[in-house]
Amino acid sequence: MTEDGTVPDVAAPANTAAPEAAAKVDRSHKGEAMPAYQFQDGAGKAVTLADFHGKPALVNLWATWCAPCVHEMPTLDALAAREKAGLHVVTVSQDMEPGKVQPFLTERKLTNLVAYRDADLKFSTGMGVSLPTTILYDASGKEVWRVTGGMDWAGAEAAKLISEASA
Repeated sequence: MTEDGTVPDVAAPANTAAPEAAAKVDRSHKGEAMPAYQFQDGAGKAVTLADFHGKPALVNLWATWCAPCVHEMPTLDALAAREKAGLHVVTVSQDMEPGKVQPFLTERKLTNLVAYRDADLKFSTGMGVSLPTTILYDASGKEVWRVTGGMDWAGAEAAKLISEASA
């Protein structure tokens, strides 16, 4: 029962807040270099974040089983489509079963995202972060900020944060 004496509708979703309500911006790692961890692209080829050097990179650590991650993926796909020329959007799955990643993207028609995979969990364990975590690196590979929690990456607040990479 609520304070006003009414009974809440238990069929209603528990959290209808916008995804950015849960996001927290952390600037305490500003200026740190990109990690050199190896991960795999959609074809299984080894890559590192250094392969994205030259323009800002938004690196999203996510998993298919992570509800806030799943919720923000369409907005990352929209951002990747809109910012092809000026920003790398690198979504690195932390799924221990990498075979789930491409089907996940395909089923949801997330055509602007590559099925990057880190089945060894080097990013999440090596950086000590929870999912989802998104890190913006400037064109020289230095961290600008990181966001923990789900966010609308196609929205105005995200655009404002991403613009900091060129500041």
